[in-house]
Amino acid sequence: MDHRSQIREFLTSRRARISPQQAGLVSYGTRRVPGLRRAEVAHLAGVSVEYYSRLERGDLSGVSDQVLEALARALRLDDDDRTHLEDLARAAGPAPRRRRRTAPQQVRPTVQRLLDGMTEAPAFVMNGRGDILATNALGRALYAPMLEAARGAVPNHARFIFLDARSQTFWGDWERAADDTVALLQAQAGRDPFDKDLTDLIGELSTRSEDFRTRWARHEVRQHHIGAKPFHHPVVGILHLTYESLDLAADNLTLVAYGTEPGSDSEDRLRLLASWATTADQPQVAGPAPAKRD
Repeated sequence: MDHRSQIREFLTSRRARISPQQAGLVSYGTRRVPGLRRAEVAHLAGVSVEYYSRLERGDLSGVSDQVLEALARALRLDDDDRTHLEDLARAAGPAPRRRRRTAPQQVRPTVQRLLDGMTEAPAFVMNGRGDILATNALGRALYAPMLEAARGAVPNHARFIFLDARSQTFWGDWERAADDTVALLQAQAGRDPFDKDLTDLIGELSTRSEDFRTRWARHEVRQHHIGAKPFHHPVVGILHLTYESLDLAADNLTLVAYGTEPGSDSEDRLRLLASWATTADQPQVAGPAPAKRD
C-alpha cells in the first residue's frame, strides 16, 4: 500500500470516469483509454499540464486547498471522494514517514457500559480497519458467525467477508457488503497510510482473495453512517436491519447500532435472537486488555 501509488491510482481512476462530453469539452482524435486526458484535467483545474502530471505521479506535497478544490471540481468528485483526496494530500508531507504499527485500540469502560445498556439493539464498536473491539450481548448474538470464525483473535469484517465462506450466507447481500467494506478500507488508507496493521491487512487480503483485489483496484471510497442491511442468521433466519453509525471522536472509533421497522417480521426475529442470546453460550470478542477506568 504505497502512498504515492494510492494517489496516482485514485486520480487516474477518477479521470477515466469522465468523458470529454460530460466535462463540456470537444473531443479530438482517437482515445486509447477512456476518460479525460491529463491536459484536459489540467485545463479544467486551471493548472499547467506539468503541474497536474506531477500530482498524478503521486506527489501531493505542498498542494494548496485551492488546487485541491479545483481538482475536485474538474474530476467531479463527490463528498466522500473530496474528503479522500484531502486525506491523501494531508498525509503527503514533505518528509518521508516510516510505517508504524498502531497500539491496540481499547474500549473505555464507559463505552462498554453504554453498549451493555443497549439491550434491545445489536451494537458494537469498531476501528477504521473494521476490527470489532467490543459488543453488547445482542451484538454478539447477531455477529456470532463472525466471532466464531475469528477463533479467539480480534474479529475483522474484511477477513470474514473475503476469507471465510460462511460470510456468503451470513450477509443477505454479500456483494454490497464486500463493496462497502473495501470502500471503508480505502478511506482509512487515505486517512492513515502509515498504519502498519492496515497495510498488513490489505496485503493479506490482496494475496488471498481475487474478490478483494478486484474491488481494491476500483478505488471506491464511501462512508456509511446510516442505511439498511439484510442478514441471514443461522438461528433466526432473515433479518432486515437498519443501522446508525456514531463517531466516538475521543477514541477515533465508531459505534454501530442496528434496529428494525416496528411491527415487522424482523422485529419479531430480533426478539427471538435476544431470547436465544440469554440462553446460548456466546463467543466473546478477543480484544486488547481493558482500558483503565475513567
